[in-house]
Amino acid sequence: MSFAVDVNVLLYASDAGSPKHAAAREFLESAARGAEVFCVAWITLMSYLRIATHPAIFRLPLSHDEAASNVGALVALPHVRVLAEEEGFWAIYREVAADLPVRGNFVPDAHLAALLRQHGVRVLYTHDRDFRKFGFLETRDPLA
Repeated sequence: MSFAVDVNVLLYASDAGSPKHAAAREFLESAARGAEVFCVAWITLMSYLRIATHPAIFRLPLSHDEAASNVGALVALPHVRVLAEEEGFWAIYREVAADLPVRGNFVPDAHLAALLRQHGVRVLYTHDRDFRKFGFLETRDPLA
């Protein structure tokens, strides 16, 4: 079995000022100790770096080194698998986006959903309700 995490879980775990910080951090620490394959996409990691270091988004943004260190610690875990697009990704993306109004901020969600589908990952931990639109994904909110 495997699961993936969305960027919002990573961000809440890094934002000590957020009321969701403790729950996100506890979830990630538990997942880090677990044995289940923990998938994270490069698009998720790059989004984390972009947002966690952005002073207009994070009240207390991380330095690039701090955020990169968090990414490094995560990807170094033996049961973490980093996902990237493989041959045929575009066709899967087009299929995933075919019946949905994919535009604007929903584009990265469709990208991640297509990537998870390509790699056979069916469970996504996220606080973003938009992922419920992808019928092949089972979404779980670790912050609820």
